[in-house]
Amino acid sequence: MAAGASQDAAPAIRLDHVSKWFFKAGARIAAIDDVNVDVPAGAFVTLIGPSGCGKSTLFNCIAGFIAPERGAVIYRGKPVAGPNVGIGYMTQKDTLLPWRSVLANVMLPLNLQRLSKAEARERATAAIARVGLNGFAGHMPAELSGGMQKRTALARMLAFNPDTLLMDEPFGNVDVQLKLQLQRELLTLWEGERKTVVFVTHDLEEAIALSDRVIVLSRRPGRVKADITVDLPRPRDPVQIRFERAFQDIHKQLWSLCDIATDTEDEHG
Repeated sequence: MAAGASQDAAPAIRLDHVSKWFFKAGARIAAIDDVNVDVPAGAFVTLIGPSGCGKSTLFNCIAGFIAPERGAVIYRGKPVAGPNVGIGYMTQKDTLLPWRSVLANVMLPLNLQRLSKAEARERATAAIARVGLNGFAGHMPAELSGGMQKRTALARMLAFNPDTLLMDEPFGNVDVQLKLQLQRELLTLWEGERKTVVFVTHDLEEAIALSDRVIVLSRRPGRVKADITVDLPRPRDPVQIRFERAFQDIHKQLWSLCDIATDTEDEHG
């Protein structure tokens, strides 16, 4: 639980016995099965698990893009029954519009909120500064490095200013040095704002370095296999924290949970 979050407060997100399946070529394919997770307001929670275990399906349920077949998604005390306007969603794939400048891309969700042009520009400019892109507001995405494009996408989400951030492998396609830089920037922003963050990654070290909790999902259909508390001090540097003995102990525990050689679960549920 994040510092300052009350144990008695209702969770920001509650996944209550959530199951979801799809049909392909007439066959029912279970994506997630009976998932129960509470995410307190202001917490940083990471989901890990093998490819195809339903992490993105869970995100789409939380965002209200799809509905579960069974169970319910509760957001701040209310069932999610459509697109969740309190959520900001950042994906691994860049979704910047190539014909719009950095500023115009960051302003896009504000335009959709029908803010005045002056207010939208002010909020977008402030978000661009927060991610270290001063001087690049007029650049087009093709003129930016991959890391700067990631920062632009992050600025767009921050300008929108949602209560909750869903981040689906946002740093998955960048080099190690840039990933560490983006992790530091994200932690600095999160520690200042204390927004609720649900993060997906395949990188166990990234999961530990950033999170209050790491939730391990099983092979498809995705079920909660373990919910690990990351009891490491904050504020936290994502590089230096790796040398802590407690970090190494959690890393070993997560490797054990992810080792398919020791996984006796039925892959097909």
